Amino acid sequence: MSRNRDIAMFLSLAVLWGFSFPAISVGLESLPPLLFAAARYDIAAVLLLTAAIVRVEKWRPTARNDLAAVAGGGVFLIAGNGLLFLGQQTVPSGVAAILQGLVPILTALWAIPLLGERLSGLGAVGAAIGFFGVGLVVQPDPGNLLAGDTGARLLIVGQVCSVALGGVLIQRAGPTLEQLPLVGWSMLVGGLVLHAVSLGAGEGPGAAAIGPVSLTALLYLGVFATAVAFMIYFTILEEHGAFEAALIGYLVPIVATAAGVVLLGESIGALTIAGFALVAVGFALLKRRTIADAVGLSTGVGSP
Repeated sequence: MSRNRDIAMFLSLAVLWGFSFPAISVGLESLPPLLFAAARYDIAAVLLLTAAIVRVEKWRPTARNDLAAVAGGGVFLIAGNGLLFLGQQTVPSGVAAILQGLVPILTALWAIPLLGERLSGLGAVGAAIGFFGVGLVVQPDPGNLLAGDTGARLLIVGQVCSVALGGVLIQRAGPTLEQLPLVGWSMLVGGLVLHAVSLGAGEGPGAAAIGPVSLTALLYLGVFATAVAFMIYFTILEEHGAFEAALIGYLVPIVATAAGVVLLGESIGALTIAGFALVAVGFALLKRRTIADAVGLSTGVGSP
């Protein structure tokens, strides 16, 4: 029963996050990107903070390290996702999801200057392979980086860099606040930052923004793909650890790509698929010791 429950949680989270990318594409047809992103996190912040008040004794950040974690997470981990919404105005949802596979690799690289961690030679090779894979996904034109949707894909790479940095800044701050209120407050801060940038960019909801399709996309993202999904993610993180939770990121692009093809008529080229495979290989080389430990635990054989 426990194994079936675990499988159900992993698959549910992959589906919830996988369908978020097509939902973003659908909502962007009538909603301005930064305001859309801000509203998503507004909804999720209210739900997560309400759950935190009910479930967690210490739900308000008061210590300096908790405030630093909320600030770093809000600005980079949450508000940085505004770049994803900007990029997905022209980038297919499956491609946007595939680029998220770079997050664990960039997290390891950010950890070198900010957490004092070291990168082995083989780990550096893994990171290089991962970046080469991203190059196949982005397919930049050296003569004109803004040609086609290359600029939009680079915006999503920027979003990935921001998300990875936010995660490392939270770790560096060493918060004592539990994850549920920590993420809830970070989403509140990130939403406010996105609202400010949206206002500065002159965004505003048009008449089409109140349509049922865009509202359905917004509610799905805010309630299910963010609030409910993070509740599931916290459970997986607590019961199985960070490595197993990170593996979900390599199932999400498969769900997102299939959903984009079936629901939106998108297409994914062979180079993009090859790029995703190389990113996965790079992750495996970078996290080879963690993978070895996980295999050793699951098979009863000690890791080398």
